[in-house]
Amino acid sequence: MQTFNIHDAKTQLSRLVEQAAKGESFVIAKAGKPMVKVMALNAPESSQMKRIGFLAGQVTVPAARVFNALGSEEIVAMFACEE
Repeated sequence: MQTFNIHDAKTQLSRLVEQAAKGESFVIAKAGKPMVKVMALNAPESSQMKRIGFLAGQVTVPAARVFNALGSEEIVAMFACEE
Protein backbone atom coordinates (compact mmCIF):
# COMPACT_ATOMS: atom_id res chain seq x y z
CA MET A 1 0.00 0.00 0.00
CA GLN A 2 1.39 3.37 -1.00
CA THR A 3 1.84 6.26 1.42
CA PHE A 4 1.68 9.93 0.40
CA ASN A 5 2.42 13.01 2.45
CA ILE A 6 -0.36 15.59 2.69
CA HIS A 7 1.21 17.95 0.15
CA ASP A 8 1.59 15.20 -2.47
CA ALA A 9 -1.93 13.96 -1.79
CA LYS A 10 -3.35 17.47 -2.33
CA THR A 11 -1.55 17.91 -5.64
CA GLN A 12 -2.52 14.43 -6.90
CA LEU A 13 -5.94 14.10 -5.27
CA SER A 14 -7.95 13.42 -8.44
CA ARG A 15 -5.61 10.65 -9.56
CA LEU A 16 -5.44 9.13 -6.07
CA VAL A 17 -9.23 9.12 -5.70
CA GLU A 18 -9.53 7.31 -9.04
CA GLN A 19 -7.00 4.72 -7.84
CA ALA A 20 -8.90 4.22 -4.59
CA ALA A 21 -12.17 3.82 -6.50
CA LYS A 22 -10.51 1.01 -8.48
CA GLY A 23 -9.60 -0.78 -5.25
CA GLU A 24 -6.06 0.53 -4.71
CA SER A 25 -6.19 2.00 -1.21
CA PHE A 26 -3.49 4.35 0.06
CA VAL A 27 -2.37 6.14 3.22
CA ILE A 28 -1.95 9.88 3.78
CA ALA A 29 0.76 10.78 6.28
CA LYS A 30 1.65 13.99 8.10
CA ALA A 31 5.30 14.46 9.06
CA GLY A 32 5.88 10.79 8.26
CA LYS A 33 3.12 9.60 10.61
CA PRO A 34 0.22 7.76 8.92
CA MET A 35 -2.99 9.70 9.53
CA VAL A 36 -5.72 8.23 7.30
CA LYS A 37 -6.32 5.31 4.97
CA VAL A 38 -8.26 6.08 1.79
CA MET A 39 -10.17 3.23 0.19
CA ALA A 40 -13.22 2.66 -1.99
CA LEU A 41 -16.58 2.79 -0.22
CA ASN A 42 -17.51 -0.68 -1.44
CA ALA A 43 -14.21 -2.22 -0.28
CA PRO A 44 -14.65 -4.66 2.63
CA GLU A 45 -13.22 -3.37 5.89
CA SER A 46 -11.52 -5.77 8.25
CA SER A 47 -14.43 -5.45 10.69
CA GLN A 48 -16.85 -6.46 7.90
CA MET A 49 -15.00 -9.63 7.02
CA LYS A 50 -16.86 -12.77 8.02
CA ARG A 51 -15.06 -14.61 10.82
CA ILE A 52 -17.81 -16.57 12.53
CA GLY A 53 -18.44 -19.79 10.71
CA PHE A 54 -15.37 -19.66 8.48
CA LEU A 55 -14.65 -23.32 9.31
CA ALA A 56 -18.26 -24.46 8.85
CA GLY A 57 -18.37 -28.01 7.58
CA GLN A 58 -14.62 -28.51 7.99
CA VAL A 59 -14.54 -29.50 11.66
CA THR A 60 -16.48 -32.18 13.49
CA VAL A 61 -17.15 -32.03 17.22
CA PRO A 62 -17.76 -35.28 19.10
CA ALA A 63 -21.03 -35.76 20.95
CA ALA A 64 -21.14 -34.00 24.33
CA ARG A 65 -20.99 -37.24 26.34
CA VAL A 66 -17.91 -38.37 24.42
CA PHE A 67 -16.30 -34.93 24.48
CA ASN A 68 -16.85 -34.50 28.22
CA ALA A 69 -15.37 -37.93 28.97
CA LEU A 70 -12.15 -37.34 27.02
CA GLY A 71 -9.29 -37.45 29.49
CA SER A 72 -11.55 -36.95 32.50
CA GLU A 73 -9.64 -39.44 34.66
CA GLU A 74 -6.34 -37.73 33.91
CA ILE A 75 -7.77 -34.29 34.68
CA VAL A 76 -9.26 -35.45 37.98
CA ALA A 77 -5.95 -37.06 38.91
CA MET A 78 -4.03 -33.84 38.17
CA PHE A 79 -6.30 -31.73 40.34
CA ALA A 80 -6.26 -34.32 43.10
CA CYS A 81 -2.44 -34.34 42.95
CA GLU A 82 -2.46 -38.02 42.10
CA GLU A 83 -0.06 -39.59 39.68
